[in-house]
Amino acid sequence: MAGRAALGPRLPLPACRSRLLQTHAASARWHLDAAVALDIDGVLVRGAQTLDEGRRALRMLSDGSSALGRIPFVLLTNGGGVSEAAKAADLSRRLGVPISPRQVVLAHSPMQALAARYAARHVLVVGGAGRRCAEIARAYGFGNVSTPDDVVAWRPAAWPFMAPPPAPPARPRDYAADPFHAVLVFHDSFDFGRDLQIVTDVLRARGGVAGGAPASRQSVPLYMSNADLIFANDFAQPRLGQGAFHVCLRAMWAALTAGAPLEYTCFGKPFRVQYDFAERLLDRLALDAAPAAAPARLRARRIYAIGDNPAADIAGANGAGWTSLLVRTGVFSGANDPTHPAAAVFDHVADAVEWIIASERARQEAA
Repeated sequence: MAGRAALGPRLPLPACRSRLLQTHAASARWHLDAAVALDIDGVLVRGAQTLDEGRRALRMLSDGSSALGRIPFVLLTNGGGVSEAAKAADLSRRLGVPISPRQVVLAHSPMQALAARYAARHVLVVGGAGRRCAEIARAYGFGNVSTPDDVVAWRPAAWPFMAPPPAPPARPRDYAADPFHAVLVFHDSFDFGRDLQIVTDVLRARGGVAGGAPASRQSVPLYMSNADLIFANDFAQPRLGQGAFHVCLRAMWAALTAGAPLEYTCFGKPFRVQYDFAERLLDRLALDAAPAAAPARLRARRIYAIGDNPAADIAGANGAGWTSLLVRTGVFSGANDPTHPAAAVFDHVADAVEWIIASERARQEAA
């Protein structure tokens, strides 16, 4: 079914405990009846600008100074193109709050579950700067990875509208004899034209052979992360995101195949797989903080999601049964969204976190 949410195998999480939580768990007071998932771009930061309200919000959740103590949280973003560890380190520096890699869910994080299926099979990894996404894929367990740049280095005529990339030091692979078994779009394309051409070539080619004869139907599976059409950065107007690449790919596919369906699996928000993955991380964070916590207590907790994009953050949180909170520091600036209404709307994330703490405190007092 085209555009279905990914429902792959459950991803086993790392067995090690978070060092950040190990440091504080013994002495900290934790409120485990709630958890928070925060978007990053448009909520905590806007491009290169770090929002003061973002710093304040994370301090309220993490330093134990609120009336509730510490509240487990994850950062749930449709961004990517870097490793979870690199993102955690960058945000820790920018926001002034220690963040563990196990508190970061990128658009492509749940794609780790596919590595067991494709560990030794040749896959095309698309998006991001340079070879960074290829290296992330290898770290996830994909052992046989190529990029569109590799294909163009092999045959510059595959995309003649750019200077040929430098030849690799080793002899280039012969992609005519080395078929692909899947295409994985990890991050925003840094060259829409080239990537659309190479992805379409592979999807249409018989047996997944780049440059091969066209098949009568899609030849290999397609996995995509981050369906966001737009995102907020420090430019005055929202920018086109990976979702725009999806739109272009679907349109090209329809034009080239006389309307044949393009089958693909989507990760990222608003798809449920992303929220299931985040819930498992929140479970682990809570158990690291309080190893004796009853599973029934975790199942009954309230999860609050804070985001700026109604079509992704709010739609996904509502679909997962979470409490959705919309902020006006990103792509949204109205009263509420009529299509994907949030439970509450705030000017910024610090107001949203204060509302969460007040709501949870009121529940405690009423109990």
